[in-house]
Formats: sequence, C-alpha cells, structure tokens
Amino acid sequence: MNNVFGNKRAVLVFVGPALLIYTVIMLVPVLWSLGYTLFTGSVITGFEFSGLDNFAKLFSDPKVGEALLFTLKYAVILTVGQVLVGYALSLLYVFWLRKASSLVRTLVFFPIVLPTVAVSLLFQKMFEVAPQNGIVNEFINLFGLPSVDWFGSPDTAFLVLVVMDIWRSMGFYAVLLYAGLLDIPEEVMESARLDGAGGWTLIRRIVIPMSLPVLLSSIIFSINGTLKVFDSVLALTNGGPGSSTTPLTLLMFRTAFSYGDYGYGSTIALLLTVICLLVTIFIFRSSRRDLTKG
Repeated sequence: MNNVFGNKRAVLVFVGPALLIYTVIMLVPVLWSLGYTLFTGSVITGFEFSGLDNFAKLFSDPKVGEALLFTLKYAVILTVGQVLVGYALSLLYVFWLRKASSLVRTLVFFPIVLPTVAVSLLFQKMFEVAPQNGIVNEFINLFGLPSVDWFGSPDTAFLVLVVMDIWRSMGFYAVLLYAGLLDIPEEVMESARLDGAGGWTLIRRIVIPMSLPVLLSSIIFSINGTLKVFDSVLALTNGGPGSSTTPLTLLMFRTAFSYGDYGYGSTIALLLTVICLLVTIFIFRSSRRDLTKG
C-alpha cells in the first residue's frame, strides 16, 4: 500500500478521474456563479458588467434582510427540533425498545423516503380551513374552539412548516444517532450501572459525553440542510403569506429565474454559501474544545 501511495503515476491514475469529475461538476459551476455576481441580466436579455453593484444592493435590500432572518430562525429551530427528537428516539431504541426497535425504526424512518410534494399536500389537507376543515381543525372544534387559518398568518404557517419538516426528518436523525449510541462499549455501561448510575445519571454522565462526535455530525448535517431549505417551503407555503416564509434559497431562485437577474441571484447564493461556511467552522471550533475536555 505504501508503494502505491509513493508512486505519483499510480496516484494520478486512481485519483485523477475522480478529481476531474469533481472539478467539472462542483468547482466550475461555483466559480461560474461567482463570476455572475459582477454582472446583471440573463442569457435571454444579455449580460452587462455592473462591478460591485450587486453587493451594494444586497446590503440595502429589505427582501434579503427578511429572507435572511427567516432562514436563520428556521435553521436554528429546526436543527434543535430535529436533533433533540432524533436523540430522544435513539435513546428509546437503545434502552426501552430493544426487541421492537427494528419495526419502530422502519416506521419512523418511512417519511424521509416520501416525496416532499406528497408530504406537503398531506399537511395542506390536514391543516386546511376551506373549503372544508382538515383533521387538525376538526380536532380543535371538538373542544369548542374556532377553526384556525393555519396558512393565513406568518406565525402559524411557520409552525406548520416546522412540524412537517421535523416529522419528515426525525427518523433519519434517530437512525444516525442510534448508530452512534451502539458504538458505546457495553462494558462501560455495565460498570456505570454497577457503580449505581441509572436513568438520567447514566445518560448525562456516560451516554451524552460518549456520543458527542455523532451529535456534532448530526448538528452539522441539520444546520447545513436547513439553511438551504427550498422544496418543502415551495411546496407547502410557496413563501407566503406574502413573503413571510421566503428563505434565501427561494428568493435566489425567483431573482435568477423568475425575474431574470442571474447576477443578483448569484450574489444571494454567495451570501448563503458564506453563512453555511461560517456556521460549520463555528461548530467545529466549539466542539473541539468540548471534546478535549471530555
């Protein structure tokens, strides 16, 4: 194996094709998009060099500010929800559902394989108020409360979006964290039990510290995925009511492809890329300190 790694020609033969494909598929579009930030227009109307005008517009555009706030709020709340619910389910699989965990894991994981549009239509029907009440409003009516127009208010539309996305993704994070919990040596758990640790003490002193690496991976998966939310918002609320549930990705898509301004759309995409990069670096640097202490 050392001979192979020491042979530059062999390394070039094995790594070169993959590196070339990655460059063509990933790096070239990124650099191409970066170049668009210095232009306005589209392939139909033609491009015109605008210098740094798109960046000046980015920092003064209220639509970008609103979309950025929504994106950050959605990312934080959904990341906390996904990881907490997933971690609770994984603990349930390991400690209380050992014999039936395969069946439960399959059932809980099932929503992640469903098409986003199908799930969004399902939730639209569940929460609809017209032309007839959905199952949620019917349940509320049983307690004498009036029906709620869930998609008519920014707060309730955001709530439905969060509930839907946590429901869809909790199975994935439960399985991911469950795999991490299985790596904890049984001898360590038995020693802790013999020392009198049990229940919450066992989880707090042994399980959480030893599952920090997989928890960190889950947080990074979740925060990067939620910052780039697009399909579920488009299918469920289409960014409404008004533009209250419009994330940066949807604003970027509409700017580039509906309004024909590739340059400004690419500038919004660059902003989102920088945010994802900064958040990931922040999480890595924070976790490095905690893992060392553990």
